[in-house]
Formats: sequence, structure tokens, C-alpha cells
Amino acid sequence: MNIQSIQLSSNPQSTLTAYSLDTTKRMKNISIRPAVLILPGGGYYYTSDREAEPVAMAYLSEGYHAFILRYSVGEDKGFEDSFRDAEEALAYIRNHASEFGVDPERIAVVGFSAGGHLAASLGTMGTNRPRALILGYPCILSTLEDVLAFPVPSLEEKVDGNTPPSFLFSTFEDQIVPVEHTVEFMRALTRAGVPFESHIFQHGVHGLSLGKPLSSAGQRSMVDEDFSQWFQLSISWLHRLMGDFPLDRE
Repeated sequence: MNIQSIQLSSNPQSTLTAYSLDTTKRMKNISIRPAVLILPGGGYYYTSDREAEPVAMAYLSEGYHAFILRYSVGEDKGFEDSFRDAEEALAYIRNHASEFGVDPERIAVVGFSAGGHLAASLGTMGTNRPRALILGYPCILSTLEDVLAFPVPSLEEKVDGNTPPSFLFSTFEDQIVPVEHTVEFMRALTRAGVPFESHIFQHGVHGLSLGKPLSSAGQRSMVDEDFSQWFQLSISWLHRLMGDFPLDRE
């Protein structure tokens, strides 16, 4: 595996980290791979380590190339800064797809909380949209002034027929980003005729990431076995949407 750190021109302090799996002659059914662009949460104040490399490692284990974007954050920034970083990162992956061994038509954006807002922004407002959205307990509505570092657009109003198919997961018990955000995005997708799959788990606090000890930072509240099922469910959904690696030999 090759790991590369890329500085963005939109903000030299923002970094795109590329995790590229090796391609070998013995893996004849894999010449190029799908990829995920991961946008960690953190209320636009920071980008969460728990929703970054652990998530990348999980998708790498399923054969995906993985990219983590540490986008512009902080009260001295604005939504436009973060959005510019995300657009540049997605364009960079597509423009350098042959170098990374990425299929440019099979790139999903995975975002959590505020990173889910940024991912959904790419899917609804971006000039260069991903093939799929995977949104974990995403901020969608513009009603979180006390939670986010700066004002953001309300994305249920931005959904259109070009919004990519979406996979959403959240919890009923989330007290930071109420499940209403997920539900309103689902309603908007339905109105626009955009296919989606959603899993709303009853139990679990905000920010569960993978829901496993390895992504918990030692917090028991960040581990939930039922919630952790979202990851394999997302893989099954991606396989149905974008295909799996071909099986062309007995």
C-alpha cells in the first residue's frame, strides 16, 4: 500500500491523504478499484481522528482505495472554505485517477456529522458530484447554530435529480444531531426521485464512527454492536450500486 499526503491549493493547511492499495499480476480481476473520499466530522471546528483512518482502514479491507480530507475548519473559516476544499479533493482524485488506479466513475463520498453535511453538499451543490453518498448521522438542516462553527446551508432544499444515490445511517437517541436531519434528507430524496437506503438504529449516542472499540478512543459510549452493522450494510449497498470485483474464472 502507498500512502501519500497532498496539499490542496484552495488551502495549503488542508490535506488530502491517499491510501492506495497495490495491484499485482496475481490479482488478475483487479486492475482499477473503486474509491471512497472520507470527510470526518467535528462540527466544522476540527476533523475527528475517530472518523478518519479507522474508517479508511475498514474500506481498504474491502478493496477500496481510500482518501481522507482534512478540510478547512474553525470559527475563522466559513462553509465556502470547507466546500471549496471538498470540491478540489474530489476533482483531484478524478483528475489523477489513472495514477491512483481509481475508477473515476466509482467514487463514493463518506461523511460523518458535519462531514456528512459537507459530503451531502458535494452531492447536492457540487459541480463535480460523486457516484454515491454515504452519510453517517449527518447535519442537514441549518438549525444547528449552537453546534457548528459557522452558518451552513440547509441541504434538504438543495436536493435535485442529479443528487447521487445515498446511504444514510443514524440513531434515534442522537441528542446532538437529531434524527430529523436524516429523515428530512430522505424526504427530499424521495421528492426528487433519488434512490436511497437508510438505517436508523434505536440506540447510540452521536459520533459513534464504526461503533467499535478501535474507533472509540476508549469511550464505552462509542461502542455499539448493533450500530456497527452499518459498515457491512454500506458495502452490500455499494456492491449493488457500483458492482463488485469481477469473477471471470472457475
